[in-house]
Parts: sequence; structure tokens; C-alpha cells
Amino acid sequence: MKQVENLRLSWLTTTLVVMVLVTNNAESQPTAERNSTLMFFQCTRNYYLNEESYITNLNATLTKLRSQLTTSSNAEAHITDGDAVWGIAWCRGYLSVPECLDCFDYAVGQLKTCGSGNVAHVIYNDCNVRYESYNFIPGYSNRASRALCDNVTSLQPTEFRTAADKLLLDLQIAAPRTPNFYAASTRQIADGNATVYAFAQCFQNQTVCSECLKSTSSALHDCLPGISGRGMDNGCFMRYSSTPFFQQNQTMDLTSLLWNEDSINKRSIIWGVVGGLSFLLLVIAFLLWRFRLRMANRSQQDTPEQVGAAVNYNYKHLQLATNNFSEENILGKGGYGEVFKATFDDQKVVAVKKLNVGFAGAKVEFENEILLISNIHHRNLLRLLGWSSEESNLLLVLEFMPNGSLDTFLWGSKKGTLNWNQRYDIILGIAKGLAHLHGEFHVKIIHRDIKSSNILLDDDFQPKIADFGLARFQAADQSHITTKFAGTLGYTAPEYALRGALSDKVDTFSFGIVVLEIISGRRCTDVEFNGMSTNGLLDHAWKLYENKEYMNLVDETMDSNQYEDKKVMEITEIALLCTQAAVSKRPNMAEVVWMLSNHPSFGDRQLIRPNFIDHNRKVHIRSL
Repeated sequence: MKQVENLRLSWLTTTLVVMVLVTNNAESQPTAERNSTLMFFQCTRNYYLNEESYITNLNATLTKLRSQLTTSSNAEAHITDGDAVWGIAWCRGYLSVPECLDCFDYAVGQLKTCGSGNVAHVIYNDCNVRYESYNFIPGYSNRASRALCDNVTSLQPTEFRTAADKLLLDLQIAAPRTPNFYAASTRQIADGNATVYAFAQCFQNQTVCSECLKSTSSALHDCLPGISGRGMDNGCFMRYSSTPFFQQNQTMDLTSLLWNEDSINKRSIIWGVVGGLSFLLLVIAFLLWRFRLRMANRSQQDTPEQVGAAVNYNYKHLQLATNNFSEENILGKGGYGEVFKATFDDQKVVAVKKLNVGFAGAKVEFENEILLISNIHHRNLLRLLGWSSEESNLLLVLEFMPNGSLDTFLWGSKKGTLNWNQRYDIILGIAKGLAHLHGEFHVKIIHRDIKSSNILLDDDFQPKIADFGLARFQAADQSHITTKFAGTLGYTAPEYALRGALSDKVDTFSFGIVVLEIISGRRCTDVEFNGMSTNGLLDHAWKLYENKEYMNLVDETMDSNQYEDKKVMEITEIALLCTQAAVSKRPNMAEVVWMLSNHPSFGDRQLIRPNFIDHNRKVHIRSL
């Protein structure tokens, strides 16, 4: 024990060797503007068996990164001899070399709190630093856009929004076309009395840069008309402000980057289309006027109220559409209540979720679900269309999914009808939906109850994650939150079921269990397989993995000609990686999407025996 403490002290001392200027430089620079604006912090403290080797390599990687930053704003380094460490660092293009090094040193100084943890990532106003124990760089620019907004609104909100929007769009186009993927410029607002300052910058190649800035610009748009905003993604950064944060001589003329022969031709086409669309919009406006005039003659009791993207429906309206919530219109039942099929006068079909107010927390779950999913739009997340709350009646109006829930296709009435390609698309779609929840906002949204019955399928068998009643926010600067357990045993990660430690990796664990169910066509709680008794599906899958008998896991109703053994093996291993007992060993969902879309690369992460929780919340650990 004393030796380990000495090693940790050695890391802190060694880190300070790299950063001899941290204290003095941090004090001499404008820290309120520079380093103290923290946008993201991630840190794990899971120590290696050979901690001394890891610390040595970590220090060497940081030294290499700092050396590269003296000649370039981007740095990438790794040490693979022994306990491997990969790292990146990059500074904003408007910084001088001393300012860049100051920010790097300050960031590494804050990461000292990670000790010899194998994952550390920090993003400040002026620089990013990240290191991990596996090669995360190929998937570094997976979408994870978020924005930090100023809560002070411009005194000229309309003019400021217009000028800032146009400048951000121009930078989004221009930055990927520069040699160093960086562009900074200014824009006068309409009356000429104020200026918008902005820049855009990327870490990697032009194609990735364009996609990254598009996502980040979209997130940053929501800050307007606030007087400043910072948008970030793993691989790019954008910022705008009503006050200067770079020198006037650091701006550039974007004209040559925006205008070329192709763009001129495209803009000519666009203006032609705009002319046609303008006429079409006039026609639509007239029809809408006629429609509203007709609606005004109807009773207000029959007219839903539009609030944001969702609609507040009248209870009687929904009662009529469901034929008074008749038995023949029931789509599903659960402890929460019932879901009904509803058909409106215009033949539009929706699903109405009627919460049972008799169960504890019904009102909280109802409000929680509206709050969370009313602003979320993704093809793999079930869309909230509206709600109704009159007295004790709590109703949610949702997209109608004609194919119902996934579990009916795995072991229910439709078992055996899903082919391998459909199963793979469902797995990938669920992963994309979760990656969106975990990484597309300034806070993470953790679902907490990912299971096969909460995955619905549309006409094309594309999955949509449903039931957000238990979902929770997690701030970007939190590694986890501690809360009372709520979820479904069998799908739940051990650290959450036992200690209430909730993080996005809890959803990763549940996803891994669902993947095993999709591959096998069996419930996660099944304990009998081919006459052999096990501790559940996860235990069964691990035994097959140990014995290299992957194909015995595959649903016997599937035609063996539909799939490749190698593909099944890869996805099974990804599922087992997601269910690792150590939280740090599980990938985040953006990494899972990348592994599913490409050949999986686990880096130095090795699969070890998973733990599981039985119905009594007892942890079972397989012996060696």
C-alpha cells in the first residue's frame, strides 16, 4: 500500500516537472478570460497494475505534446511501450505560443487531480488536452456538440442575431478550406454601432471539420441573441462575442474562401429556387390563414394549444380519438399505465400513453418526460407530439410505431421474423440514439431504463428509444451522480443497482444486455440454455466467449446464411465490452457507434469476466 502511495506521489511530482511554469504563468495571464472558463472536464481514477510504467509513459506523452505546441497549434503524441498512453492537445489559432503553453500547462495542472487515471479530458476557453490508455484518436471527432451561452441578451437582438448567424455560417464554410482549419473574422450589425467577433477551428481533416462545425454551429445558434457563446465538439471549437477576444490584425477576409465558380453556380440555382419557394410560401400562408379562420369557428375545447414543438391536447379530444380508451385500442400495458392507439378526424394515427396516477411518482415522471423529450429530435428517439393534463388525467401523445416493441420480435408473438440485417440496423440505431442523448447537449441525458420493451420499431424496422419517465440530466463536469435506484434489474449496471452511482455508462451497460438479447432471441433473465443452468444470458454469453463458441449464442430461428460468423463475433464482443464491471472499461456510446460502423478497435481494453445482479440485487462474480 505504501508503495502505491509513493507511486502516486511520484506522478504528481513528475507532472510538476513538466509544468514548472504553471503557477507563475497562470497568475500572470488573464485567467478569468483564458483558463478559468471551463467547458468540459472528464476524469477517471482507475489505476493500473503497473502504475509506475503508466506514469512514466503519461509524463513522456505530455512532454511530447508540449514540445509540439511550440511550433504548431495542434499536437498529437503516444507512447505504446508498456502501459500505453495516447494524447492530443490543441490551442485556439489566435493565441501566441506563450499563451498556448500557458493554457496547456494550466489544463495539465488541473488534470493532476486524475492521478494515474487512464482517462482525462479537459476543454478550456483557449485549449483542449486529452489523454487515454487506448487509441481514441481515430474516433476523436465523433459528434458530441455542446454550447456554453451568455445569459445577457443583446440590446439589439434581431440585428445582432442576423449578423452573428451570417458570420458563423461563413466561418463554418471557410475554416475547413484553410490550411490549418482555422478562420477568424468580424461582422458589423445593421446600424453599424456594434460588431460581432467570431472564429472557428478544427483539429482534423477537411471533411471531418465541415461535419464537426456544422453540428457545433447548430448548437451555438441556440445561444443567440445572447451577447456571447462558445460551441465545442470533440474535434472543433467555435466562439462569438460582442467584445473582441483576438487582435484586429488576426482577422481574415473570407471572401476568397466563400466565393468560387462552383459556389456562384450553386447560389444562382439557390436564388432561383428561393424565388419559386417564395411564391409557394405565399400560397401556403393563404391556406394557413383559411385554415385558422375555420379553426377559430370551432370551440376552444376541441382545439389543441400549440406550445413549442409539442401540443397541449384537450382531454375530451383524446378520449374521442381513442374511442373512450377502449380495450381494442390498447397497444401495451405496464406498471406506469397503458398505451392506446388514437385516430384523429384527419386520420392521423398516434399513440396515447395514459399514466396510472396510482403509482408513486406518476406526476414527476409525467413532467420529466415532457421536459426531456419535447426538445429532442432524432430518428432513433421516439418523438413527443403533445400532452394533456387535466385534473388526475396525465396523458402523453407520442409517435405511433406500427411494429410495436422489440421484445415481441425476440421472444414474443413475432419471434423469428427478424433477419440478421434488421437486427444489426436495430443495434446500430439504438447506439446512435443513446449517443445523441449523451453527447449532443451541454448536459447528458441518461435514460436509466434501456431494455427491449422500451425499443419501438417503425414501418422500416428502424428503432426508436421510448419511455423517458426515468431519465435524468448529468452536468458535463460530473463523472456521475448519486441517486436512488430506478430501472429494471437484469439490464442494470452493478454500480447503479447497488450504490446508486449513475452515469452515461449505466446506459452503455443496458445497451450491451439488449444487444445480447437481439443476437440470441432470449431474455436477459433466462437461466436455462440447451439444458444447462446459468446465471442468466450475460453469464451464458461470457461462457461461450471463453470457450470460443460464439455461434451457439445466435438465435436458432435465424438462417445461418444471413450472417457472417466474424460479424456476429465482433458485435458479441462489443456487447461484452459494454457490460464490463469496471465503469472505465466500458466505451461511451459515441465510441460504440464508431466500433459498430467500422471494425471494432478496443485499444488496450481487454475483456474480463462481467458481474451481474440477480432479482434480489445480489452481485454474482464468477470464480477463476
